[in-house]
Amino acid sequence: MDKADIFERLKNGETIPCDDPQAYKMREASYATKKLLLQMNSSSDPAEIRNLLSQIADSIIDESVSVFTPFYINYGKHTKIGKNVFINFNCTFLDLGGISIEDNVLIAPNVSILSEGHPVSPEERHSLVPKSIHIKKNAWIGAGATILQGVTIGENAIVSAGSVVSKDVPDNTIVGGIPAKIIKYIE
Repeated sequence: MDKADIFERLKNGETIPCDDPQAYKMREASYATKKLLLQMNSSSDPAEIRNLLSQIADSIIDESVSVFTPFYINYGKHTKIGKNVFINFNCTFLDLGGISIEDNVLIAPNVSILSEGHPVSPEERHSLVPKSIHIKKNAWIGAGATILQGVTIGENAIVSAGSVVSKDVPDNTIVGGIPAKIIKYIE
């Protein structure tokens, strides 16, 4: 029996060993995405940027979404972006594990959203461990923040600039630091 498609397995959170017979498909898909990114990052037209991002994500990006380029993403088809989302300059998304961004989210410059990681064991380190990231409504991700795999950012939450988020962030909180910890509750 053939294994399920590698992208379905990634979306389902299955660890992909480095010698997986379908691993080449991830690189091929990334190169196809890179072609569209080159066009997108050369454009200053917001409608063209959204159109190219729609092709990359294989879903319609609403006209209320603003993306300031350059923007980097390795696959795209596992990213879902809601309405009235703002993504500032120089953001990087690794989305093989899945990234879901709800409405009214603000993402500052130089933010990394990384839904992929690797095992700690040196013998297995080249395997890919995908875990989805969910950013809920009205969250604000500060400049230079890094969101790691498997994290949910709560509704109305704020991630302070430069933070590394490795655990879920509750609704209506401000987190900061490395690793990010709750600094304050939003009333």
